Amino acid sequence: MITGAERTRHALQIFRAALDAADPARAILAHLRLAGRTLIAGDHRYALSDFDRIQVIGAGKAGAKMAAAVERLLGRRVSGGIVNVPPGTKAYLPLVDLPPADRRRIELRHIDLNQSGHPDPDRRGLAGARRIAEIAGNVTGRDLLICLISGGASALLADPAPPVTLSALRQTTRQLLDCGATIHEVNTVRKHISWLKGGQLARLAAPAAILALILSDVVGDDLNVIGSAPTVPDPSTFADAAAVFEKYGIRAHSAVRKRIDAGLAGRIAETPKPGDPAFARVRNVIVGNNRAAIDRAARRARELGYRPLVLSTFIEGETRDVASMHAAIVKEILASGRPARPPVCVLSGGETTVTIRDQKGRAKGQGGRNQEFVLAAAIALYGSDDRFGPATIFSAGSDGIDGPTDAAGAIADERTIARARQLNLDPRRFLDGHDSYRFFNRIGTLLRTGPTGTNVMDVRIILIPARAK
Repeated sequence: MITGAERTRHALQIFRAALDAADPARAILAHLRLAGRTLIAGDHRYALSDFDRIQVIGAGKAGAKMAAAVERLLGRRVSGGIVNVPPGTKAYLPLVDLPPADRRRIELRHIDLNQSGHPDPDRRGLAGARRIAEIAGNVTGRDLLICLISGGASALLADPAPPVTLSALRQTTRQLLDCGATIHEVNTVRKHISWLKGGQLARLAAPAAILALILSDVVGDDLNVIGSAPTVPDPSTFADAAAVFEKYGIRAHSAVRKRIDAGLAGRIAETPKPGDPAFARVRNVIVGNNRAAIDRAARRARELGYRPLVLSTFIEGETRDVASMHAAIVKEILASGRPARPPVCVLSGGETTVTIRDQKGRAKGQGGRNQEFVLAAAIALYGSDDRFGPATIFSAGSDGIDGPTDAAGAIADERTIARARQLNLDPRRFLDGHDSYRFFNRIGTLLRTGPTGTNVMDVRIILIPARAK
């Protein structure tokens, strides 16, 4: 039977394969190419002779690699530009197990990388957003604007619209994330308290040609949601934004209330809707997503001798509920060999939600949805019943960041709960306190990768070995 240490190595190899499939530079170069003096992006063709300038703008965790790929392809044809990226992405180690010789440094000659705050918007992101707006506001019909959008763009592109301030934007973002609002709901609000999101960047840049290259970090690749959709028509309204606060019983910041009330009264223009002429020369192209990452992970699992079982790349919902569902599937495989006979690699993607519950005076927990998934699944499998066989549970954010921590995720197996008891740790107490980071830090199985330079949501891997004869 494959040992726990071997399964951990296999899980890391499978995760690395998923990251390779989500590599932003490869994704850009697979969808963007030059044929003579024609730039081809998917089904769209741009005669370079039609443009006096090509400028590059954008935001996101994958922005550095995306920008490097565009520069590699177009070289001096790029007149300039700026992309907001998280701190630490100018030079990064893609995975913790790579030797120092494999470090990659991104050097750009024509596009500035502006390190900005994430997940909390900051003044650096605000300065970058103003520069992006300046570029977009000064283009003409003879300009091509290439816009690079990836996960994290909503926070990195800090663009609070008056009377909303940066601090009000930060408070509102944290309120929405903590209450368990979906990313669709969070970004509906963001679009209506910002001046670039929700298609407003496209409106500002019209009549220039805009080519948006988008690395998806949302379930179903909904263009209306990714990065709060700065180049996409926005079907949502100020009324929809107000409904989000009402649904979750959130008391909005006074500046946010003023803006939404002004929008409801018609004193502020709505975000541009489908059919708006501002989008006549806009093309939005998805260059990579979670499905591609999970498909590559499945191929690697098969190479390692596992039967891959892909559950879905559309998984959303409360993290603990999703963990319980995965644990139930693992139990069925271990008990009956259905729906697949071990050795099995169960794979899923998407992005779950952690709703912060009242902790009644306890110290605030530390963790993220991937760490919480692993802890909840380990408890469901081994917390009260030791009759089930071995399994390794792995979950990590493809961006290398899980919540406000330095970990990408965590790993557990059939020994984890027993090890916790030896250390006098109560797994259930850590789970109830949303304190999975401290739990796995004590156990020693946090996954730290550093920023990976990409973001296509989460990768969950459960390895179930064949039983020894």
